[in-house]
Amino acid sequence: MAAPPEDDAPPAHGTPPTYDAAPAHGAPPAPTRSVAIHHVRASLRGAERHGADITALLQQAAIPPRLLEAPLARVSPRQFARLTKAVWQALDDELQGLGPQPLKVGTFAMMCHAVVHCSPDLRSALERGSAFYRLFPGGPRFHLEEKPAEEKAAEGTHEARVVFDLTAFDDPDHYLAESATVVTHRFAGWLIRSRINLIRVEFSHPAPRHALEYDLLYGAPCSFRAPRTALVFDRAVLDRPVLQDEAELRAFLRRAPGDVLARLDYGSTAAAQVRRLLGQSLPDRMPDPQDVAARLALSAQTLRRRLAAEGTSFQRIRDQLRRDVAIAALATGTVSIEDISQRLGFSEPSAFHRAFKRWTGSAPRSYQPGG
Repeated sequence: MAAPPEDDAPPAHGTPPTYDAAPAHGAPPAPTRSVAIHHVRASLRGAERHGADITALLQQAAIPPRLLEAPLARVSPRQFARLTKAVWQALDDELQGLGPQPLKVGTFAMMCHAVVHCSPDLRSALERGSAFYRLFPGGPRFHLEEKPAEEKAAEGTHEARVVFDLTAFDDPDHYLAESATVVTHRFAGWLIRSRINLIRVEFSHPAPRHALEYDLLYGAPCSFRAPRTALVFDRAVLDRPVLQDEAELRAFLRRAPGDVLARLDYGSTAAAQVRRLLGQSLPDRMPDPQDVAARLALSAQTLRRRLAAEGTSFQRIRDQLRRDVAIAALATGTVSIEDISQRLGFSEPSAFHRAFKRWTGSAPRSYQPGG
């Protein structure tokens, strides 16, 4: 649902930090969120329906086809961005064959130009974007909702919602629901040059098996089987001015889709804060749970309790981070397995091999180019 990137342009992966900049010689890339193989399969579903050559699309993205059959497999954001671009080009459709009608490549870019040049504030930008997509029969539908002043006063709340209607899409994997909400949230934050803290995200679909991925996508509590799919945030954000210009927009579009679909979104959840602190420590020694708790002004017991309430743990977050760093480094083909092992704190390469196979179901070498 975004304009394709320039060839080999690294996805910016950024609100707040940019993680896909070229690493120093011999060093693994800085932390980045790897993409579950579920999303790879979901992104190919429409292409399969339209008879596209799936093997060729995977080759363009440097994704080994065998990973599709590995339930725990993951790919780097750069690989996923290239796959998305390949599907768009094959189908000439930013909806990747999942909508009622194709949405030609370049539609999102034109919407961005219309919004950047003519919107004084975020409220106007969202309304203009909604009106733009209504011009296309097969386009995504969303609208802005604000509670009336008297209702807000009575409830003591100041919420606004971007509500999505995706009922026209044939999207059994909920891939477009995830894409539409992520892209809208990231683009809105980019417009005002500030991360938008979501109060919650509501989905009309049931909780998927990969629901734990949602914490890094949204950085906010998510609810499922809701009446509608919606982003919920503080209404005051709508009054923020649009601060971007055409020059910045060109850079933003070059970095899409990696900049919006595979971006880490550090929110206020305990898991997001722990991941951020652990990621900042690399390539040095990762802090232990007591150190992280102290940095968050919590006791170690309180931190464990909060992580458990979010369905995770310190060890799980640390393993996920090490896994993602390893996948990104292996995919470059420029960093040795021994070096990755050492920098991620393993006592020896064999220990890293065992851990990586536990995380992904495959050996590290199978993630290297030509592996």
